[in-house]
Amino acid sequence: MNVFVDTSALFALLDEDDANHVAAVEALRRLRGGALVTHAYVVVETIALVSRRLGWSAVQRLLDSILPIVSVVAVDDGLHDAALGAFRQAGSGQVSFVDRTSFAFMWAQRIDVALAFDADFESAGFDLAT
Repeated sequence: MNVFVDTSALFALLDEDDANHVAAVEALRRLRGGALVTHAYVVVETIALVSRRLGWSAVQRLLDSILPIVSVVAVDDGLHDAALGAFRQAGSGQVSFVDRTSFAFMWAQRIDVALAFDADFESAGFDLAT
């Protein structure tokens, strides 16, 4: 079973003060060895967030310890266009463009479960692995 990994989970893994840190660590422990997958936009978003809030040492932990166990898929033109269309159709930015990309990716890959602490995933019909 593939499990999608969201920015909210990656950040919680790195920030020991995050309210979801313990749950993220436990979920990763439980899921490790399975098929963890994300897309490149999540990596970009996570690096920017972690760099700004936690600093370079946390970025290094992300790059050296966490991302190596997650398959990172490039966002192709079709996925980008599908996400952009869904973002525009929503008529608001309440759900981020990266999340819209994640949803389109998950639907295309038939992934039903997300390692995420973002209620938007549940609202979009996905199960949470947390």
